[in-house]
Amino acid sequence: MSPDPRVAVVIMTRDRRPELLRTLDLMTRLPERPQIIVVDNASSDGTSETVADAYPRVRLIRSARNLGAVARNLAVEDVSTPYVAFCDDDTWWEPGALGRAADLLDRYPRLATVTGLILVEPGLEEDPITPELRHSPVPAPGWMPGPALMSILAGASMIRVEAFREVGGFSPRLVLGGEEELLGMDLATRGWWMCWAEDVVVHHAASAARDPRERRRVGIRNTLWTTWLRRPVRSAVRRTLTVLRSVPRDRTSVSAVAEALGGLPWVIRERRPVPHHVERALRLLERPQRTSPARRYVG
Repeated sequence: MSPDPRVAVVIMTRDRRPELLRTLDLMTRLPERPQIIVVDNASSDGTSETVADAYPRVRLIRSARNLGAVARNLAVEDVSTPYVAFCDDDTWWEPGALGRAADLLDRYPRLATVTGLILVEPGLEEDPITPELRHSPVPAPGWMPGPALMSILAGASMIRVEAFREVGGFSPRLVLGGEEELLGMDLATRGWWMCWAEDVVVHHAASAARDPRERRRVGIRNTLWTTWLRRPVRSAVRRTLTVLRSVPRDRTSVSAVAEALGGLPWVIRERRPVPHHVERALRLLERPQRTSPARRYVG
């Protein structure tokens, strides 16, 4: 089969060579034969050299420093396809899933993103966040092919390049961890729609090479920043109190809050509250987010 000219796949990685090689082995054998771009965030484990030797047809971008999620921005600047599927080094798309997501974006021109059903390896259980997506309360227009979302899961979503570039991609300030929420708010503000599609299947084999406390610190900080960057004051206060009540009372949480407070001058300078219709949808999501087991701060 000839490559699908509609889709490029962007994979960012850092010091997770075994996981990346497994993902590349699976992604390079997909029937869609997409262009694949790997951005190596300054790995020290020989990732770049191994990928260059083993997968010469994969486009490799070597960053001299860890860019976090901005690595995806760098890769999207380099694509000529209308759509980009994001993929982490420990996630991969099932055969046919890229084509189904691209078909939806072809069919619905105001649809910016398609997020897939995540199956967790090795047992193939649905990811804990699935009920939140499947039963999203966000009001959707009649043409929507699935539940409407207000954000994406970057390791399991395809995005329209035009929409991604229009909102400026992922924020450099957030680095990595919950960076999708701000992107989603900005897409919705500009009139783009995001949906979940059950027949677009992505697999996730969570890497053991991660620091749960650091992920929690950055996640709390970014949630607070995003809240105050885009939510009206009353909603921002309510959301902040909900987050603070849910986090463990330990040094990691204190560090996250302190860093969030340290960024207040930037937040105030960049603050642009979302329009009323977007805020209304965000309020509808507060209850399922509050009760979701996938959003508990642990570690």
